[in-house]
Amino acid sequence: MDQKQHWAWGAFTSGVVPRARLHIHLEQEYATYVRDFPVLVGRAYVNCPVPEARRELIANVYEEETGGLFAGRPHPELFLEYPRGLGMDLSRFVAVELMPRAAAYRSLLDQVTLHMGWQAAAAVTTLFVEGTANERRELDGEARVAPPLEAHPLVRHYGIPLEHLALTRAHRQVEGDHRQSAWKVVLEYVDVAARPVVVGAMGAALSAWLAYRDEVAEACGVVRGPGGAPVLGAT
Repeated sequence: MDQKQHWAWGAFTSGVVPRARLHIHLEQEYATYVRDFPVLVGRAYVNCPVPEARRELIANVYEEETGGLFAGRPHPELFLEYPRGLGMDLSRFVAVELMPRAAAYRSLLDQVTLHMGWQAAAAVTTLFVEGTANERRELDGEARVAPPLEAHPLVRHYGIPLEHLALTRAHRQVEGDHRQSAWKVVLEYVDVAARPVVVGAMGAALSAWLAYRDEVAEACGVVRGPGGAPVLGAT
């Protein structure tokens, strides 16, 4: 998780990506994992033989699928408020064509969640997909300081109205509980024999994700500038 950092991410949080290309990022994220995230976690749940771990997993599924605990609406549905607030054509999100490396990343998520056991499925979905490179610091008790919604990159650089940040609000409400729950399941209920499989799946997810994010950056016109900083390439 310490390595879940991509060189181009700053381009998406600083307004470097042209507004006309931002839909590429949102469409690929939605179709790669956001739309089906409750299903991916659900695969870990239905194959898990440990009641305590199942309860943690199904609470995650319930919130993601229904928003019944905090958000009030399904999280994939709330994600679509981003493109709606940006004035994008939402019909584009009905049948997104995944780019090759995006498709490979999604295939990896399906392979892990369907065929590598509940432990790897739980780790890759609730730790890798949901988590960030800040996991270690937060587990050590360092609180994440969330900037005001007015400072959100989509507000500052693309003018999205605050009411369309419903998913961001929901994540801020549930993320602490989700992170603690995810790590509890893996640290307390994954047996020693399964750990090499889990670590291997996490490494494979990282490699596939980095390649996918390289592809999205390229499609959005972002290249490495002097010193490796993301900049807009020639168009």
